Amino acid sequence: MSHVEKITALPAAASQRALKVFVRDLVLPCRIGVYSHEKLGTQRVRINLELVCAEHPAINDEHVNVVCYDQIITEIKQLIAGEHINLVETLAERIAGLCLQDYRVHQAKVRVEKLDVFPEAEAVGVEIERQRHLR
Repeated sequence: MSHVEKITALPAAASQRALKVFVRDLVLPCRIGVYSHEKLGTQRVRINLELVCAEHPAINDEHVNVVCYDQIITEIKQLIAGEHINLVETLAERIAGLCLQDYRVHQAKVRVEKLDVFPEAEAVGVEIERQRHLR
């Protein structure tokens, strides 16, 4: 059972309040890239997230009433541990999709940077913003 399945519905008042959950400068080894030399091993990627979330009106210092950044980081690590990914754009989309699985997350801004590509540049990468499609 994923963390999303354990979450109970928010009271109606929750739609009026929002908070941001963020992860800054998460650096992980990743099998990513389109070139043959990139497919031989891992390279460092830096991931930054900013999630706009519905705020529970009565958090009550209860872990289940908030979007859990620990769980998000764990799921990102599992994603990266999977198959080789060619593009940073693909990785960013997959991370955004994983974050938006939690119905409390309304918007996800994801930045993925490859840190070891050019010695002249600190990083290269992409930043995307995705939001939940309302029905």
